[in-house]
Amino acid sequence: MKVGFGSIPPEVLVTFPSAYQLLPHPLNQWLYTSEGNPLDRDLFDMEVWQRFGFSIFDPETELRIRAQYASSAEADAAVDIVQRYFYRQIERGRRFVWSLTVPAEELQTQYILFGGDCHLTPNRLVVEEVGATSVVHLEPADIVDPVAGIDYERLMLEPGDGTVTKASLLARQDTDPTIGRHPYSYFPLKYSIFLCENHTKLTGNISFQDNLMHVL
Repeated sequence: MKVGFGSIPPEVLVTFPSAYQLLPHPLNQWLYTSEGNPLDRDLFDMEVWQRFGFSIFDPETELRIRAQYASSAEADAAVDIVQRYFYRQIERGRRFVWSLTVPAEELQTQYILFGGDCHLTPNRLVVEEVGATSVVHLEPADIVDPVAGIDYERLMLEPGDGTVTKASLLARQDTDPTIGRHPYSYFPLKYSIFLCENHTKLTGNISFQDNLMHVL
């Protein structure tokens, strides 16, 4: 994960509880084949992460963890601890995102959203079979052998601020205003304000500051 000019390695990022809570809601279709067909996979299932070599299940990440210990027994124990911790947190993340679908009673807080919506932002992954390996892509340009007739930009990207999509910020499964909110997607939004700004520069935008002061 890139942060500023540096990055956070998976073995560190895996210790952040919010990393699991920010995963796409199970109501959203997040994975497609290179032919443009949806793949029904549970992102909160540890086996999916193992299958694709995500996070701590990436061989290089496991090697870095093991390299910190003198004996193979200690390394095995460390890897086991990290994986068991991952399992607990991914299940906790699942319960957290589903808890957001429960309507709150006597809500006294008003939710006003600020976000960007003029940068194409990764929204869906595409899994491509390259030889005997299933490779998961985040960006259309990464696809090795594009299938004719498939608009990968339209399939994989959506308007957003470069990090958060507009649909995600609004807690909607689709940005199409003619498609109603999913009945299990509860979000008591008062109103939203969208700007043409990048995620990391949003709070420095003068229009953001002006509107925020007006709200306050």
